[in-house]
Amino acid sequence: MNWLILALVFWLAAWAANVAMVRSKWAETRLVRVVVPVIFGLTLVVAWEALVHAFNVSAAILPPPSAVADTFARSTGMLWEDFTQTVLKGALRGYFIGAAAAFGVAILIDRSPFLTRGLLPIGNFVAALPIVGVAPILVSWFGFDWQSKAAVVVVMVFFPVLVNTVQGLRETDVMLRDLMKTYAAGYFTTLWKLRIPAAMPFIFNGLKVGATLALIGAIVAEYFGSPTRGMGFRISTGVGSLSIDLVWAEIVVAALAGTLFYGVVAWFEKKVTFWHPSQRG
Repeated sequence: MNWLILALVFWLAAWAANVAMVRSKWAETRLVRVVVPVIFGLTLVVAWEALVHAFNVSAAILPPPSAVADTFARSTGMLWEDFTQTVLKGALRGYFIGAAAAFGVAILIDRSPFLTRGLLPIGNFVAALPIVGVAPILVSWFGFDWQSKAAVVVVMVFFPVLVNTVQGLRETDVMLRDLMKTYAAGYFTTLWKLRIPAAMPFIFNGLKVGATLALIGAIVAEYFGSPTRGMGFRISTGVGSLSIDLVWAEIVVAALAGTLFYGVVAWFEKKVTFWHPSQRG
């Protein structure tokens, strides 16, 4: 009962603090926009801790955040090794390869009506394939190390970036294209000076979607074959050995890595597309 009272008191205090900040004259400041979700997240963690202790939930089902934090602190070396294997080697390399390939193919599609009619429908079909069906095939082709995980990420990132880039290149204002023609600008000059900059909001939409898919693809691919390291491998073996606190520690690392990765892409979007209405204010 004491744990439930503690959780309730903390929740009410955090709620009151959030309401006060939202209604204050500093509500639109960057500090408040950061503090409010942080306080809300802490209330969820405290409620989680309290409910687990109050109802005596087994650690094999749901460990308390304190146990997860203790495991995280004791396993930093292993967690860093898994992070390096899954994120730095598999997810990031696959992401950059897939995004670069998608951009190049988008230019070819823009130049060729045949590819537009032939490749895009196939791309939509491949993008709809479940990753659990594609991953085992790619693991058997590229082996159990990071190369197969990067290949899975390439497949997952390629088509969102491709579709958004092609759409962005098509959305360029017709009057601006005609203006470039009056300046005797060729295809590649128009592409570089006008169409690619105008397509950047669409391209970054695809890159942000790919950023969320890259880490998921790398982790899922490790379920189908991996050396004795990697986040997916550790989650799989942790569930099998009922080391659920270690599983949650890996989930925390994955959440932090995914949030940071998405934030970096969004930061670049803000710097590159500062002129777009969505970035104003």
